[in-house]
Amino acid sequence: MAQSSSPISAVAERYAGSLFELALQDNSVAKVEADLASFEAMLNGSDDLSRLINSPVFSSEDQARAIAAIADKANITGLVGNFLRVVAKNRRLFAVPGMIKAFRQIAAEHRGEASAEVTSAHELTAAQQTELKAALKSIAGKDVAIAVTVDPSLLGGLIVKIGSRQIDTSLKTKLNSLKLALKEVG
Repeated sequence: MAQSSSPISAVAERYAGSLFELALQDNSVAKVEADLASFEAMLNGSDDLSRLINSPVFSSEDQARAIAAIADKANITGLVGNFLRVVAKNRRLFAVPGMIKAFRQIAAEHRGEASAEVTSAHELTAAQQTELKAALKSIAGKDVAIAVTVDPSLLGGLIVKIGSRQIDTSLKTKLNSLKLALKEVG
């Protein structure tokens, strides 16, 4: 795993590495990935949860109680439920999105896959995801695990990040490039 200069990434990578080791020992890497994806979906869908995680105003006790209640309500138990409680008690909730990303990368590397972050203007169908994985496999030379997020501001197209490479085919970027080119001409 590449070393990062960001303190948040370093914290996220350490926690994700520890969670992965526990999941490997428990033979539950797939379940942990699914639970983390479920929590990430809740986080992306709730401004209140995002505020709870990022705000320094809440005490660690308040964060721990809230995270425990959320995890119980969402049926996130076992390793991920305990992991989120520990992260909250240690006041590291702000790094949870990075921890989820790092866990995915570690799990993909363990399976011999490359991991890719895909941002799409709209929800991708299963067929589109399969086609995208096949196209990325030809680029990466191995199977690719994708994490898809939706950003309607892209208008159309995709942004794909694999490791340090980024492929941006979004309509938003193309329009911005055209706008910049027109300013230089006129």
